[in-house]
Amino acid sequence: MPEIADDEPPSADHLASGAALYVATDDEDQPVGYALVDLVDGHAHLEQLSVVPEHGRRGIGRALLQAAADWARARGDAEITLTTFRDVAFNAPYYAKHGFVAVEEHDLTDGLRAVVTKEAADGLDITTRVVMSRTLQ
Repeated sequence: MPEIADDEPPSADHLASGAALYVATDDEDQPVGYALVDLVDGHAHLEQLSVVPEHGRRGIGRALLQAAADWARARGDAEITLTTFRDVAFNAPYYAKHGFVAVEEHDLTDGLRAVVTKEAADGLDITTRVVMSRTLQ
């Protein structure tokens, strides 16, 4: 996915503007992953979850995802949402393993529709994207 890999990383200002930011570090205290949670319609929305590929398959993504869900639950949110690629193994199928389900088009809120519209304006093919939600207990 060169169109994604060639994107500039988010700026420090963008990362600081999120509602919550979790950073995973290695043994030398170097960042190896992060989860950025924004608010959409006043509720938790996982804007980005990234782990350096060399540190993949070690539970870092799962721990970051859980931290984001715990934060949302502590806020009183009943769910956490995200948008991702439908058919990329480390995207929608990964999130499905962690309790996320696809949100039907007719169930999208205005805020989630705005997220999808922005992604399209940023050049993402929305036919390859899916909105997902995880109920928080």
